[in-house]
Amino acid sequence: MSAPPTHAFTHRNLPRLLLQAREAVMQHTRPSLREHGLSDQQWRVLRVLGEHARDPAGIETGRIAREAFLLGPSLTGVLARMERDGLISRERCSQDARRTVVRATPAGLKLVRKLSATIEAHYQWLEQRLTKARLAELYDLLDEVIALEGGVDEPLNEENE
Repeated sequence: MSAPPTHAFTHRNLPRLLLQAREAVMQHTRPSLREHGLSDQQWRVLRVLGEHARDPAGIETGRIAREAFLLGPSLTGVLARMERDGLISRERCSQDARRTVVRATPAGLKLVRKLSATIEAHYQWLEQRLTKARLAELYDLLDEVIALEGGVDEPLNEENE
């Protein structure tokens, strides 16, 4: 008895390739994160807060979840650990007490600045290897794929974090 024929895929597994590319890039970043006691998820939150550090009102948790690609239950735990470690502060939104806003503390922002230098150095290395034009093309292609697929409003599944 022979095995049933399998469906032959024409294209490579794009989601897997994107995950592999992410892991390859993160391989250079993770040692610096771990050196400072941060998980990937904590770094994503800090990066979002660092990008919005000039917003005096803080950032609502829903926005952080979307921009850091974290599901609500995961974000709750991540924020609790970060607050315990003095990296963020949380408070109720002054306009709507049902919502919570988050800010990076001075210690959190200092860590963002410190890690940003390391991460930017890796991007410079990547730019030198790929060339500035090809890296810009990669960014453009990724932006185009995201736009074609309708954007991404939902955080990653837990198994993809």
